[in-house]
Amino acid sequence: MADTKPLLPAASDSDSSSETVSPINRLKPIKVYLTIFFGLLAAGLFAALLIGNHRSGSAHLRGNQNGSLASFASQKLKPQPLRPVSRGPAQGVSEKTSGIWANVPRDILPEPWNSSMLVWQRTAFHFQPEKNWMNVNIAKTHATGPLFYNDWYHFFYQYNPIGAVWGNIVWGHAVSKDLINWFHLPLAMVADQWYDKDGVWTGSATILPDGKVVMLYTGSTAEAVQVQNLAYPANLSDPLLIKWVKYEGNPVLVPPPGIHKKDFRDPTTAWMTSEGKWRITIGSKINKTGISLVYDTKDFINYEMLPGVLHSVPGTGMWECVDFFPVSITGKKGLDTSVNGPEVKHVVKVSLDDDRHDYYAIGTYHEINGSWIPDEPEIDLGIGIRYDYGIFYASKTFYDQNKNRRILWGWIGETDSEVVDMEKGWASLQAIPRTILFDNKTGTNLLQWPVEETDNLRLNNTEFNKVSVETGSVVPLDVGPASQLDIIAEFDVDEEALKKANEVHVPFSCKTSGGAAERGALGPFGLLVLADESLSEQTPVYFYIAKGSDGKLNTFLCNDLSRSSKASDVDKQIFGNYVPVLEGEKLSLRILEDCSSNKYEARDAKFKFWKPLVSTALAATMIVFGGETSSMAELNKFEAEARGEFGIGSAAQFGSADLKKAVHVNENFRRANFTSADMRESDFSGSTFNGAYLEKAVAYKANFTGADLSDTLMDRMVLNEANLTNAVLVRSVLTRSDLGGALIEGADFSDAVIDLPQKQALCKYANGRNSITGVSTRASLGCGNSRRNAYGSPSSPLLSAPPQKLLDRDGFCDQDTGLCEAK
Repeated sequence: MADTKPLLPAASDSDSSSETVSPINRLKPIKVYLTIFFGLLAAGLFAALLIGNHRSGSAHLRGNQNGSLASFASQKLKPQPLRPVSRGPAQGVSEKTSGIWANVPRDILPEPWNSSMLVWQRTAFHFQPEKNWMNVNIAKTHATGPLFYNDWYHFFYQYNPIGAVWGNIVWGHAVSKDLINWFHLPLAMVADQWYDKDGVWTGSATILPDGKVVMLYTGSTAEAVQVQNLAYPANLSDPLLIKWVKYEGNPVLVPPPGIHKKDFRDPTTAWMTSEGKWRITIGSKINKTGISLVYDTKDFINYEMLPGVLHSVPGTGMWECVDFFPVSITGKKGLDTSVNGPEVKHVVKVSLDDDRHDYYAIGTYHEINGSWIPDEPEIDLGIGIRYDYGIFYASKTFYDQNKNRRILWGWIGETDSEVVDMEKGWASLQAIPRTILFDNKTGTNLLQWPVEETDNLRLNNTEFNKVSVETGSVVPLDVGPASQLDIIAEFDVDEEALKKANEVHVPFSCKTSGGAAERGALGPFGLLVLADESLSEQTPVYFYIAKGSDGKLNTFLCNDLSRSSKASDVDKQIFGNYVPVLEGEKLSLRILEDCSSNKYEARDAKFKFWKPLVSTALAATMIVFGGETSSMAELNKFEAEARGEFGIGSAAQFGSADLKKAVHVNENFRRANFTSADMRESDFSGSTFNGAYLEKAVAYKANFTGADLSDTLMDRMVLNEANLTNAVLVRSVLTRSDLGGALIEGADFSDAVIDLPQKQALCKYANGRNSITGVSTRASLGCGNSRRNAYGSPSSPLLSAPPQKLLDRDGFCDQDTGLCEAK
C-alpha cells in the first residue's frame, strides 16, 4: 500500500547556494504556456492517427473517470508491488538497458565508435546540445517544452552537464527566433536545494496577465520524495530570461495522503477557470490505475486539491508528463490553454511509464468538478491513439501566441549502448516541432505536421515526375551525397490491381508481418532511405495495403529498421500502424533526412513514428521500391540549407580548435561550432557563420570583413581590434563579449543583444552603412534613441526601454547610465 503521509525532511541543507526570494507582488495570475521537459534524439514520421488494431481486447481497461482518491484506493484490484520510480543510481549511471554490450570491454566492441568518427552523424537542424546527456528514452525524466516570451522561443530541458549518461540532472536552456536555430544559454536551474537535491525534473511555465512568468517543476529530495516547486525569472527585462530564482517557501505541493512519495510528478501549465482561479493537473497512480490529480490556486503558492481527478484509466500505471489543452472543432488555429466554450474540445495526453509511449484522447472537460470524459471510451488514454508509433516520449504542447498555433514537441532516445554513448559524447535530441489541429474530417484524432519554419531550410529543388515502379522493382533516385534532405512523395496505386487482388485475409502488423522484405499482393511500396549501393544497409519507409475478409482495404505505414545499420549493438525494430485514408485521398509521404535522423510524414499527418537511424555509410542514396502491385510516384527533393561543408551532412566542429592566423575566405561555416576556438589574427572575410556557435572564442585582430554573422551566439567572445567592417550581425547574441577597438564601419547590429556598456562604447565611433543590408551602423545599434528597445540587455538590465532623457547624437554621455541632457 502506498504511504499515506508525505515524507519530507524537517529542514533544508545548510550549504544550499541557490537564490530563494519571496515573490511578493510577483504572482498576479494569468495566461499560460507550457514548458514541460523533454529531450529527444530524432528520426521519424509524421501523421495524426486513428487507433487501428488497438481497439481489440482493451475494453477491460476502461473504468470510472472520476471519484475520490479513497475510492480508487479501495478498488478491488490485484495488489501490485510498489516499485520506486528509479531515476538512475546516485553516481549518474542510467537505467538505459543496452543488452550484452553494457559491460563489454571497449577494445572488443563490435563497432569501435568514438566522437571524432561519429561527429558526422550529429544532426544539423534538430535541437541537440553540443555534448552530453539530454535524457534518453529509458530514463524516467523528461524535458520541458518551449515558451514564447519577448519575441524568443525558450526551451528548457533536462541535462547532465558532465557526461553522456543519465545523472546530475539540471535544466539546460536555449533560445530561438524560429524553433530551428537555437542559441545555448547558461544552465537555468541546478539541483542545489534540499527539495531538488536529487534532480530538477519536469516543469511547466505559465504566463500571467501582467506578463510575468511562473514555473512549476518537480524536484526530488535526497529521500526520493517528489515535490512541486515554484521558480520565476530574476529579471523580466532580460529577453533571454537567463537567471531564475527559486521561491523561498518551496516546496509548494507535496504528495497527498494515499499517493506514494515517488508517484507525484510533472505539473502542467495552468489554465484559468471561470471563477478566476488557476488550475493545474499532476500525474500519479493508485495501484495500477493511472490518474491525474487536480489543484486550484490563486497565487501559485497556496493550493486546493479537488476531491476527484481529471481522469483515470485502470491498468495503465503511472501517468507522466500529463498534458491538457483545448482544440477548436471548426477553426484552423490553435487555442490558448484557458479557452473553453461550445466549439471547443479538450485533449488529454499521458506518457505511460509502463510502456514508454504517449497516448492522447479527445473529449469533454467539465469545469465544475475538474473532470474530463473521452468522446470514445474504446480509445481512451493508454489503450487507443498514440501521437507516434516509434520512439517518441514525454511530449508536451504549448500555445504559440506569435502565430496562433499549438506546437507539439517530444523527444526520442537513441538505441546505442551506453558505452557507445560515452564514446561519442552525446545522447538524445529533440524531434522536429509539430503544429497540431483537430481533424474535423474524422472527429477522433489530431493532425500533425512539421512547423512551417522547417520549409525555410530548403535550398535546392529537384523534381522526379511519374517515377514508374513495376512489380517487385527498385528505382534509384539521384539525390546526391547530401545528408540533409526534405523529400515529398506521392503514390498512385494501380486501382485495377487493388480491385482484383484476392489476398487471403491475414491480420497485418508492421512489426510482426515480416517487414519490407515480405511481399504481398498489395505491398509494400515506398522509399528506401539511407541505402547503400548493395542495399546491405537500407531503411524502408513504406505503405502496405491489407485487404480484409469484408473486402475493405486498410492502409498501413511502416518503418523497417532491421537493416538500417551494420552496427550490431543497435536496436533495429519495425515500427508503424494503421493509417486512416479517406475516400479520394492519395498516399503521400514527407521525409526529412538529417544525418542519422529521419522523419516521415504520411497522409495529412494522420500517423507518426520516430526512430533514430544509425547508418554506417557516409553517403547513402534514396530508392523507390514496389511490391506485387505496380505504382507511380511523384517526388520533390529539396536539399536542406543546413548542410555543412565539413563532414557529410554535418555542421562543422571547431570547438577549442587552434585557428591562429588561419585563412578561410568566403567559406561556409553555417551552424558550425567554434566554441572556445583560438581565432586570433585569422582571416574569415566574406565567410558565412549564420547560426554558428562562437561562445568564448578568442578572435583578437581577426578579419570578419563582409562576413555573415547573423543569428550567431557570440557570448563571452573576445573581439578586441577585430575587423567587422560591413559584417552582418543581425540577431546575434554578444552578451559579455569584448569588442574593444573593433572596426565596425558599416556593420549591421540590428536586433543584436549587446550589453549596455559595450553599446555605449561602440556608439562613440559607429559610422557607415552596411553594403548588403543598407542599414546604418548607428541606427542598428540604437545610438541616439533611433531604435526601439535599444537599451535592454540580459547582462545590464538598467534600462529596458529608451530613457526619458535624449541621448547625444554623437554617442552616450554618462558612462554609468547612458543618459545625456537633451540639446
